[in-house]
Amino acid sequence: MAVKYSIRFYKDKEVRAIWDEDNSKWWFSVIDIVWILSESKDPRKYWNKLAERLRSEWSEVVTNCHRLKMMAQDGKFRLTDVMDGVWIILLAKNFPNNKAKDFLDWFLYSENSIDGQSRKKAYALFENNLIQDEDIWTIKSLKQIHAYLFWWLYDFAWKIRQKNISKWGFRFATAEFLDNTLHQIELMPENTFDEIINKYVEMNIAHPFMEWNWRTTRIWLDLIFKKRLKKCVDWSQINKNDYLNAMVESVSNPAKINTLIKCALTDKIDDRDVFMKWIDYSYYYEEA
Repeated sequence: MAVKYSIRFYKDKEVRAIWDEDNSKWWFSVIDIVWILSESKDPRKYWNKLAERLRSEWSEVVTNCHRLKMMAQDGKFRLTDVMDGVWIILLAKNFPNNKAKDFLDWFLYSENSIDGQSRKKAYALFENNLIQDEDIWTIKSLKQIHAYLFWWLYDFAWKIRQKNISKWGFRFATAEFLDNTLHQIELMPENTFDEIINKYVEMNIAHPFMEWNWRTTRIWLDLIFKKRLKKCVDWSQINKNDYLNAMVESVSNPAKINTLIKCALTDKIDDRDVFMKWIDYSYYYEEA
């Protein structure tokens, strides 16, 4: 059975996780969390000393630590100490309160927030091939993706907005003419890389839903690439700030977003780990 890996981000630092199908829970890398909470240059050494102290105190935190294989920075899978969410919370309490409190606010929120819940839906979207529309480049397919991710959270999920909206001083397509705008975008060709990117950029300018447009359109974009070019985007190769700046600039000039995505294309369209990782990075783009 395929293993599900995930990457979460705390203030731009990675927290690796692995899904335990038998027990329906995530295991988190202890070293990643110790690195965050201790700010040590050698988190492994820091953890070894902390673990030694906790053992001397007969702490159950150490006895509930396990070892599983996770991808290291060199791209190889190595055994590393992991704990589930319950014990991560207890581990954090062994650090100064000002560090632990901020981390725990993030840790608990990220698992139960709208982003956390919809990200799990995004995993399932790819794992189960739930969106297999022959005409994936249509507005119908885009609405299906949005509905699947958010219908259980918002009553406006998948519904085309009826109000004007703006972001960062830019006003998206006028609601009064949005249906016609979307129809024109749907008719745009998507046979080449440049055509697909142009369609993606125009959909961003249209911003058809009240919320959660970028997450939805990135999935839509990847499915179009997969269908038309047998490619997908490895979003982990695209820096968060570079992406956000390029998307803002794409309203008048799509050159930067074009270059960023072209350099991140891969033919690993059936690689489960690539999709799981890019979902994590895609959601990370939206974090404040």
